[in-house]
Amino acid sequence: MDTIILAHNYQRPDVQDRADLTGDSLKLCQIARETECNDIIFCGVDFMAETAAILNPEKRVFMPEPLSQCPMAHQVTSEDILQAKKVYPGALVVAYVNTTAAVKAVSDTICTSANAVSIVSRLDTDTILFTPDRNLGSYVKRFVDKEVIIVPEGGNCPTHHQLMAEDVLLMKENHPQATVAVHPECRPEVIDLADYVGGTEGILNYVKNTDSKEVIIGTENGMLHKIRNECPGKIVHALSAYTVCPNMKMITRESVEYVLREKPVENMVMVDPEVARKAKKAIDAMFELME
Repeated sequence: MDTIILAHNYQRPDVQDRADLTGDSLKLCQIARETECNDIIFCGVDFMAETAAILNPEKRVFMPEPLSQCPMAHQVTSEDILQAKKVYPGALVVAYVNTTAAVKAVSDTICTSANAVSIVSRLDTDTILFTPDRNLGSYVKRFVDKEVIIVPEGGNCPTHHQLMAEDVLLMKENHPQATVAVHPECRPEVIDLADYVGGTEGILNYVKNTDSKEVIIGTENGMLHKIRNECPGKIVHALSAYTVCPNMKMITRESVEYVLREKPVENMVMVDPEVARKAKKAIDAMFELME
């Protein structure tokens, strides 16, 4: 197989079904790092395809929709991080994978929602500059005995941040037997009401292994397709019908087929070589900390 199609768990159901492999940011990073295919078609937002390109400088990475961008990834710049490092010169920078290559290039390591607590815990420092998601950063603070400074103060995922405690209480009232699993990009008050908190692969495993037959899912609604496919005996509900990332949903089955057939140069992901070299150090640091 010369081309591999990777799709994030938030993609449209028919895009997930067309992909060779689906997963969360961490799983897709690992697949992109290990694949022997010459061409990668990445069905996800921009930072994900950038990461695949950084890990595979000798391969071609294509995005079916180049305008599919992560709003949170563009809420912080490399200049923001460099300025924060001047204020806290002894701190180490942990960039959430949901950042641009330029931000990763000035960071010490990256993390995903699945391993953020572990990565921060393992770093040999008492002060962390965490960017950009304040909700994930606040979640990390619960588990580490370190000073975690979030840069910028107001960064968040618009899709997850719109979920409210009232949404959880209403769904629990309507489904009293259900447990609640939410993403750590949610507000702290939503996390406080959840039975499980984790990235999308963690949520999937929770649904698979819990004794509860009914689960309320607090993350982007594309995740429900994968859960229903892999957990046919469970009843799953979206915490909110409005938890949809419009940027993820830009990619269609037709755009995937077009890129697979044509491999157009305008859909290729290009990262400045020097930026990519520095960003790869931060990405490799994450994998080393996971060992």
